[in-house]
Amino acid sequence: MKILVIGSGAREHALVHSLNKDEETEVFCAPGNAGIALEVLTFPLDVLDSDQVRALATKLSADLVVIGPEAPLVAGIADELRKAGFAVFGPDKAAAQLEGSKAFAKEVMFAAGVPTAHSFVCTNAEQVEAALTEFGAPFVVKEDGLAAGKGVVVTDDYAIALLHAMSCIEGRESGAVVIEEYLAGPEVSLFGITDGNTVRALSPAQDFKRALDNDEGPNTGGMGAYSPLDWAPADLVEQTLEKVLQPTITEMAKRGIPFSGLLYAGLVLTPKGIKVIEFNARFGDPETQVVLARLKSSLSELLFAAATGTLDQIESLEWSDESAITVVLAAQGYPDNPQTGAEISGLESVAKHDAVVFHAGTKLIDSKIQVSGGRVLCVTSTGENLQSAREKAYAAVAEIDYFGSHHRSDIALKAQQGEIKVP
Repeated sequence: MKILVIGSGAREHALVHSLNKDEETEVFCAPGNAGIALEVLTFPLDVLDSDQVRALATKLSADLVVIGPEAPLVAGIADELRKAGFAVFGPDKAAAQLEGSKAFAKEVMFAAGVPTAHSFVCTNAEQVEAALTEFGAPFVVKEDGLAAGKGVVVTDDYAIALLHAMSCIEGRESGAVVIEEYLAGPEVSLFGITDGNTVRALSPAQDFKRALDNDEGPNTGGMGAYSPLDWAPADLVEQTLEKVLQPTITEMAKRGIPFSGLLYAGLVLTPKGIKVIEFNARFGDPETQVVLARLKSSLSELLFAAATGTLDQIESLEWSDESAITVVLAAQGYPDNPQTGAEISGLESVAKHDAVVFHAGTKLIDSKIQVSGGRVLCVTSTGENLQSAREKAYAAVAEIDYFGSHHRSDIALKAQQGEIKVP
């Protein structure tokens, strides 16, 4: 099977790495990055140009196209590929609005009876002020459209909440912002693979959004993750399938907007049960790195079944009992003003710590690997438990060096120490 992966981040590197394990697959990536190019053939490409994507898929005679990032999904690249006869893993443009518009996602959740936070969609200052007053602090303000994981502000400061809300309204043609109640409890990421009817849930993970230790600093696209979640309820996956994933997929089908691909449910485990804080329409980053590190079933078979409407033929998935952790190394100034161009050293020393490096923002210049984005590398390890996995990952992180490198030192630490409690 020839598989073309679209994208250039650590998520796509993890997908390529896992797909490449299947003996009967030939994997390509576009545009890829310096790390992906060490594993498979890569091709320069504008991921938002449907003509370029279609032409490359045709040239490669791709049996399956896997679209990694959210932007090409929301732009409708999957639609154009399907029209050309390709099997595509990823939702059509209309279905991708579950991520592209938080207001639309809330509407679907309400119709499907999915438990979620109470919210208001606001389009002017008067509505914003009323919503903020209604909910009180902590204030949760979400940009309605795509924001690369950095469009959410949670703050006790009314002025900051109001400023972010108005910048969301004034910064987009849609002119809307979502303000919702704050949900207390540990957060969980749970992915559902679907062909528009059947849903197969992957193993839960937890990621770390804040830039600094102890969940301080600004929101980022994610600074690390781990899986499994030994502290979570034993029936978490079953609950999420029953109350969140399947009802949402059924509601989308009812609307004539079938969702095929990956539905990412961002959950909060509250005293009143699971509630959804967000939907994404693609694999999460960096959760993908740890989830796929534990997947023993064939990823290519799973994604192809979802793309071809045959997911019901895959009964169950097999998982490793090991723990997995990934630690993100970021660029100087990330997330506000990442600085690129620094040369990266030490990558050749990582393997001795039984770790894998997934490249995120890197490029190859004159045989040197350089920083080219805000999140630069994801160092991923597995071990018999979280302590073992953490020790390997952080030993590998210590080998890598570039100017301005920074990372969190507490990824999965509270889970390792048994400090996470479900209300």
